Amino acid sequence: MEAALDRSLQVIYPETIYEAMRYSLMAGGKRLRPILCLATCELVGGTIEMAMPTACALEMIHTMSLIHDDLPAMDNDDYRRGKLTNHKVFGEDIAILAGDGLLAYAFEHVAVETRNVPADRLLRIVAILGRAVGAAGLVGGQVVDLESEGKSDVSLETLTFIHNHKTAALLEASVISGAILAGATESDVHRLSRYSKNIGLAFQIMDDILDITSTQEELGKTAGKDLRAQKATYPSIWGLEESRRQAHSLIQDAKAELADFGDPARPLMAIADFIIARTH
Repeated sequence: MEAALDRSLQVIYPETIYEAMRYSLMAGGKRLRPILCLATCELVGGTIEMAMPTACALEMIHTMSLIHDDLPAMDNDDYRRGKLTNHKVFGEDIAILAGDGLLAYAFEHVAVETRNVPADRLLRIVAILGRAVGAAGLVGGQVVDLESEGKSDVSLETLTFIHNHKTAALLEASVISGAILAGATESDVHRLSRYSKNIGLAFQIMDDILDITSTQEELGKTAGKDLRAQKATYPSIWGLEESRRQAHSLIQDAKAELADFGDPARPLMAIADFIIARTH
């Protein structure tokens, strides 16, 4: 995945913007979204090669969301993946444009680089990515998140809306895009969609827990920010132990959706377990 991302984006003129885009794209991270795409494509009988451009695009979109999320007008963070955030290195103007550049390039990369996939499947992928990142997905979740900041009466329903859109939407797109590229049946796509929604919500619950229990060095970003920003989180509503229990329950439900796939689903099972075992 690292090698493919490195090849996907070279520095040309004007160098500043490409260097800013690469700075955040190549800053490490779990690469969870592209790995889910590749694993799901293989699960359904496809190849890593046919899914790699989409996998790269997913990481470009995710990286864009991190660059913009860290801006002073949003979550205002100085560190991401253990490094200074993009705007701290390149300035707010270039950081905004670097995110824009990655988002636009993600769609170009999918359309130009995907091989041996029927056009109707590829068109569906483009639509799925667009929906996941737009007002019906990530952007919509971010808006409600910003509107809810500092409020003491945020309901569990609103909190779940935020994270189903801000976090789970792109995770779901990662999983089902891999399946669609490989020609999965609609019933398999629905099953994998349910798997992804469960791991997406569990992922966010664990993020909320780790913000309280981990250090900045472990997280690679500022710890304790949710509390200082008076953000509604799952631990603030449920407490830590119930939050952990809910996350474990979601992971069990996610793994149950994979039962009919048998042994080929082991990578996706392992990813589900990783989501609640992770320390950053």
